[in-house]
Amino acid sequence: MISPELLEILVCPEDHSPVTLADATLVGKVNEAIAVGNMVNRAGETVIEPVEGGLVRGDRAWMYPVRDGIPVMLVDEAFPLKGLLP
Repeated sequence: MISPELLEILVCPEDHSPVTLADATLVGKVNEAIAVGNMVNRAGETVIEPVEGGLVRGDRAWMYPVRDGIPVMLVDEAFPLKGLLP
């Protein structure tokens, strides 16, 4: 999916913290929220397309989606993770 070399240089575009790959459980929870219409990105738009993966910001507050193998590192496209993480 995302090469270790690319992951090593990617950072959150907002606070410049490192990002990590979302695990399958978190991606599943995000896709469940998308399927029932409960996922809204930072731009306030309801997300309708499931994601194949994600990159989680260092503070674990936001996840940037990965679509077609490409990380979408735009602040407005990030998903809130509040309530999805233990």
